[in-house]
Amino acid sequence: MESIQARGRKIVRASIVGMAGNGVLAVAKIVAGFMAGSVAVISDGIDSALDVLTGGITLIAARVTTAPPDIGHPYGHSRAETIATRALAFLIFFAGTQLAIGSVGHLAAAEARRLPSVFAIWVTLASVVGKTALAVYKRRVGRRVNSAMLIADAENMRADIVISVGVLVGLILAHALSLPVIDSVIALLVSAYILVIAFRIFIDTTSELMEGHSDARTYRQIFDAVELVPGAEHPHRARIRSIGPMKIVDLDIEVDGALTVAEAHEIAAETERSIKAAVADVYDVLVHVEPIGLADRGERFGVSRRKLDAAGS
Repeated sequence: MESIQARGRKIVRASIVGMAGNGVLAVAKIVAGFMAGSVAVISDGIDSALDVLTGGITLIAARVTTAPPDIGHPYGHSRAETIATRALAFLIFFAGTQLAIGSVGHLAAAEARRLPSVFAIWVTLASVVGKTALAVYKRRVGRRVNSAMLIADAENMRADIVISVGVLVGLILAHALSLPVIDSVIALLVSAYILVIAFRIFIDTTSELMEGHSDARTYRQIFDAVELVPGAEHPHRARIRSIGPMKIVDLDIEVDGALTVAEAHEIAAETERSIKAAVADVYDVLVHVEPIGLADRGERFGVSRRKLDAAGS
C-alpha cells in the first residue's frame, strides 16, 4: 500500500492544480461577465471562486492527514479527510441553493432584461473545456489514491461543468429566440442537480463517520479468508471501520480450547495474513480468539455469516 505521506503529497499537488485552474477561470468569467453584461456568467465565475475555497479545504485536510498518530489520535488523522469532504458537501449545497434563489428571483422579476454579448458564449465555452480537464484530473488522482475528498471535489467540478453548460445553452437559446428568461430557467434546473450531488456526498460521509460499511461483499471476503486458515472456526462479530482510504477489521474466531496460547496466537496471526491478502486496503486486523462453542449467540454488535444470510446481503 502507498505510504500516507506519498498519498498526501499527491492530494496536495492535485489540490494546488485545482485551485490554480479555478482561480484563472473565476477571474476570466467574472471580468467577461461584467464586460458582456451577463449575470449568468458572473454567477458562474463566483461559483468557480468558491471552488478555490474548496480547494483550500482539501489542501489543509491533505496536510493534516499526513500527520503521524499521537496520544490524542492513536488511529492517526485520516478522518480529517472525511470531515473536509462533508464541508465540501455543505459548500456545494450552499452554491446550489444560492443559484436556485437567484434563478427564482430572475424569473419573478418583471423588469425587461437585455441580451448579453456574444462574447459571453465564448468565455463560457472555454470554461466548460477547462472545468472538464480539471474534473478528469482530480477524479483520476482521487481514484488512484482512494481519496473520497478528491473524488467529492471532482463531483463538485462535474456539477460546475453542468452549470457552465447550462449557462452556455441558456445564452445560445436566449440569442436564438431573443428570450433572456431562458437563462434563468436553465439555471434553476442546474441548481436542482447541484443539490442532489451535495446530498449524495453528505450521505456517503455520514456512513463513514458512523463507523458504517455497507458493502456486504467485503464481509464475505473476510469470512472466506478465515475459512482458508486451518484451525480457525466460526468467524463472527466482524466489524469494519474506514479511516481515510484504509480499513481496520475487528473479528472473533473460535479455536480448539485445548491449544496452547502460542498455538492459538499463530492461528490468529495466520487469520490476519489471510484477510490482508483477500481484502484490499486493510491496514490492521484485530483477532479475538475464543474456545469453540463459547461465542455469545445473542451478541448485538458485529456481523457474522449467519447475519448476512438472514439479511439477504
